[in-house]
Amino acid sequence: MQFNQRYFLYAVLLFIIEVLIALYVRDSIIRPYGGDFLVVILLYYLVRTFWKGTPFWVAIGVLLFAYTIEILQYFKIVELLGLKGIRIAEIIIGTGFSWWDMLAYTLGVLVVYFLDKT
Repeated sequence: MQFNQRYFLYAVLLFIIEVLIALYVRDSIIRPYGGDFLVVILLYYLVRTFWKGTPFWVAIGVLLFAYTIEILQYFKIVELLGLKGIRIAEIIIGTGFSWWDMLAYTLGVLVVYFLDKT
């Protein structure tokens, strides 16, 4: 483990953008898909902040994590955990499965992987 200040700053910046999207953007493209695209990049940089793993394996791990959360949405995990109606839980975990979200996660991970690799 090793702290990487540059990745930490990227993660903080992306977190701020994600919060701004969640609070102020009400559209049919940026909020649902842009947010999903950016969240995997945020997670990637957050992991790379503390773990000096290879970009490939970090990217794979983040992508599998995102896929898992999306699949859990299909099975209504928020309801199963008794968190339905708790807005912050619904925003963070999500409430509906979408193949478009899976595509956004995949594209986000591909972009950050190739950015980090170069």
